[in-house]
Amino acid sequence: MRKLLSITACAAAFFALSLPVSASGAGAVSFTQTFHDAVQTMPVPNPCTGAPGTVTLTYNGVAHATFLTSGVGAGTGWETFTATGEFAFVPADPSQPSFSGKFTTWDGDNENLRNFTTTATFSLRGTGSDGSTLNFHDVAHITILNPLTNPTIVVRFDKFSCR
Repeated sequence: MRKLLSITACAAAFFALSLPVSASGAGAVSFTQTFHDAVQTMPVPNPCTGAPGTVTLTYNGVAHATFLTSGVGAGTGWETFTATGEFAFVPADPSQPSFSGKFTTWDGDNENLRNFTTTATFSLRGTGSDGSTLNFHDVAHITILNPLTNPTIVVRFDKFSCR
């Protein structure tokens, strides 16, 4: 699921940088994009056992970004992405249990000319075809000083738990 969290964060960044923006105030541009019944299928390992497999996500979500384009705050921006829905994990090894259940993910970024910070969370709860449970939570964070001139990572962590 770490890979899934990374993919989610990358997807949020992709949408933040590639979707059309519209003026939302003097010197600012913003956009909001919603997703309804979006479906993604990708190869991922079971986050708790490492068993390879494929996950299919069906979700609703929203991405939002605002950037200041002029004045003292030019270069400052905020982005956020939230999605919640259902997942189905099918292991490559048919002797392993499949899992289905619910998930929620969130990502938030803040940047200016002096620093950049992002935090992401991912949680899922599922039931296996053998009656077992899969409970996974991940939180990742990074803070970078001087991102444009001399990038220095001052905080970075990725903490996950399985039950």
